[in-house]
Amino acid sequence: MSGHSKWATTKHKKAAIDAKRGKLFAKLVKNVEVAARTGGGDPEGNPTLFDAIQKAKKSSVPLDNIERARKRGSGEEAGGADWQTVWYEGYAPGGVALLVECLTDNRNRATSEVRTAVTRGGGSMADAGSVSYLFSRKGVVIVPKEGTSEDDITLAVVEAGGEGVSDLGESFEVISEPNDLVEVRTALQEAGIDYESADTSFLPSVEVSLAEDDAKKVMRIVDVLEDSDDVQNVYTNADIPENVMANIG
Repeated sequence: MSGHSKWATTKHKKAAIDAKRGKLFAKLVKNVEVAARTGGGDPEGNPTLFDAIQKAKKSSVPLDNIERARKRGSGEEAGGADWQTVWYEGYAPGGVALLVECLTDNRNRATSEVRTAVTRGGGSMADAGSVSYLFSRKGVVIVPKEGTSEDDITLAVVEAGGEGVSDLGESFEVISEPNDLVEVRTALQEAGIDYESADTSFLPSVEVSLAEDDAKKVMRIVDVLEDSDDVQNVYTNADIPENVMANIG
């Protein structure tokens, strides 16, 4: 789940836990393979591949797995799958918008798994375009707090296209236009500031504040979706207040 809600912090922490369990490895490796296929296998000349590799490394994906994925994508090694990006839109309880990004080699399977997760969770599927207009594509860089401050980050990225820095609790989130993502990430590196990940994301223009019952239902749908091997990212406009998150635990 991505966005500016209070839940963003929780989901970021959850991603780290999932990575330790190996749950995210397949998805991160898939990102490397697709990035190499679409932009070439040289990370120095393919910023998307560079960031996919860095994110996989930060999540402790074995280097051999990353390198094999790069080679499959670039054609240096046989065995690459025909991955297709498919988007699904829907609504979760409480009127929350859902934007689901899949990277799959079986569109029918992905459609079935997404539909089942959403409808069984009390939500509904929506036509293409009925939800996506609520989100804007942005560059997002996550920076750990260790050894740096919000002022340090802001100073480093302001001339590179950084639009704002948000405090996620244990890390900072730097927002930019997608085309400025590489420049922002590079500016942080040149300033000696380490970062955890640099990706394009979809952030909501309007958020929906949730009470505890609907918050639980939305979180359950997102968790089920993220358990699917075909689902790469789930974006919502849910805003779960801190007191509700505390009650849910």
